[in-house]
Amino acid sequence: MSGPDRVQLDGLGALRRSHSCSALRAAHVGDEVVVAGWVHSRRDHGGVIFIDLRDSSGLVQVVFRPDVESEAHARAHQIRSEFVIAARGVVERRSEDTINPNLPTGEIEISVQELRLLNTATPPPFPIEEEVEAEETVRLRHRIHDLRRPPLQRALRLRDGLMRSVRRTLSDLDFVDVETPVLAKATPEGARDFLVPSRMHAGQFYALPQSPQLLKQLLVIGGFDRYYQIAHCFRDEDLRADRQFEFTQLDLEMAFVGVDDVLQVLEEVTTRAFADVLELELPRPFRRMPYSEAMERFGIDRPDTRIQLELVDLTDVFQQSEFRAFRGAVDAGGIVKCLPVHAADALSRGDVDRLESFAKKELGARGLAWVRVTGDGTWQSPIVKFFSDAERSSIAERTGAQPGSLLLFQADAAPRANAILARLRSDLGHRLGRMDDRPWDVLFVVEFPLLEREEDGTLTYAHMPFVAPVDEDLPLLETDPERVRGTHYDLIANGVELGSGSLRNHRSDVQRRILEILGYGEADMEQRFGFLLNSLDAGAPPHGGFAYGYDRLALLMAGGESLRDVIAFPKSQRGLDLFLEAPSEIPDAQLEELGLRVRKGRRS
Repeated sequence: MSGPDRVQLDGLGALRRSHSCSALRAAHVGDEVVVAGWVHSRRDHGGVIFIDLRDSSGLVQVVFRPDVESEAHARAHQIRSEFVIAARGVVERRSEDTINPNLPTGEIEISVQELRLLNTATPPPFPIEEEVEAEETVRLRHRIHDLRRPPLQRALRLRDGLMRSVRRTLSDLDFVDVETPVLAKATPEGARDFLVPSRMHAGQFYALPQSPQLLKQLLVIGGFDRYYQIAHCFRDEDLRADRQFEFTQLDLEMAFVGVDDVLQVLEEVTTRAFADVLELELPRPFRRMPYSEAMERFGIDRPDTRIQLELVDLTDVFQQSEFRAFRGAVDAGGIVKCLPVHAADALSRGDVDRLESFAKKELGARGLAWVRVTGDGTWQSPIVKFFSDAERSSIAERTGAQPGSLLLFQADAAPRANAILARLRSDLGHRLGRMDDRPWDVLFVVEFPLLEREEDGTLTYAHMPFVAPVDEDLPLLETDPERVRGTHYDLIANGVELGSGSLRNHRSDVQRRILEILGYGEADMEQRFGFLLNSLDAGAPPHGGFAYGYDRLALLMAGGESLRDVIAFPKSQRGLDLFLEAPSEIPDAQLEELGLRVRKGRRS
């Protein structure tokens, strides 16, 4: 500030906080205390000035009276919202009619005897309150003010409590915390790498790690039986509510283990985290569901089984059908599946039309076939006339169709049909309240396929190329690799994938064979993975591990809607840090030093 509005600022001097703002109670009446923080609000009541003072713990009311300390009272007139102050005074009991029962410190106030004005502040762009009517872009651009609000304060403290719980648990289980490099080598992890140019080696690049997967395997091969790391990872993917460019994950790896050993550790970490952070006891042992069952019943490998709707496979019903739309999908190797929604009278014909539009425009469906069963048992739908009596009878028997039921059909390639119905199952389950009363649904999905087929017919890895096959399926690598089961497992909570892991290939011959199936030639294999293959040959123990999505777990525990709700300085949906103004252009001199030239205007 300048001119007549200039405010004289103080140093803290000998004044030091004796209490946080929220710590004071009626038991402190008569005590001299020192508090410090930000001015939350200021009220002038006939010359007596009341200020709600806020720090990270909460609020306390401080009072400036002209008859107590005239200089402090005079300076209190200069104070505005978000100014930083320290105040020394005596704790007094509020009068009965001014007690605030909604505030932990609502029975007391501090009569100020000394005020130090430590800093001024620009007016906040939105109130520092629990709820604000401000666009997310405004909140991200003014992140400092947003961080002062209670929701982000709670979320980041929850993250801290979660971190401490995880570290305590893994320390108790004899895991060793080892840091791995951030400047590393590009490896196939299923997403684009962020690349860092090397100044010392022109034309060559480091890759920021998508995960420390290979490095943690190398640590186990190097003799660390139990490794863990809170790892910062990077993936150049399109952003969404549950995905950021950079994210935190808990990585762990164990030697001489089978699947059960790893899952027991994950159960221990998870249940202790919920107990420590939310004071909630999760039922143990966690349920285990085979991948095939999850896809059959729910159409997705991360089901929320609290939703009381399930899919029904009708593929065999239409193998010889005269209904060409469904028969054609079956002949092409696809499936016919149905989502029965019983007692669906709340869904109007307009609602069904909107579901069809949503499926086509948002989910990529070719259409959404449907049948409504009226109160008298009549089947209403444009497609009913194409069903034979036998097909209609089979549909009714399998789906349990009854008056009031709505049947939603997809006939397509299995991945697309399952994904569309899974999304509709989730949306309708929440919308219609078809949920059981369990607050938490935690389970392991196990027995994933090792490989899957691309649309062009080539085989690729279902999760990553280092997953070990189930022992009894090893011979199938030579004869029928598509049938090989992997030792992969996912941890699911309320329909959210919290992380995944597997046993790894500890034999170089098996790892080489899998890379061959994936299309790697000998030279490419050595260039990309020579360090791993040589390490396996040095005597690798059987080992396995897991990568826990730390941000997602924090989001789930905090009850937020987006990872931006639990990360201090996140990126926007467009990948921008609106507060730090990143990414930004780099000066030509710096580019020249790195041997780089920028072609502007290009984007993927």
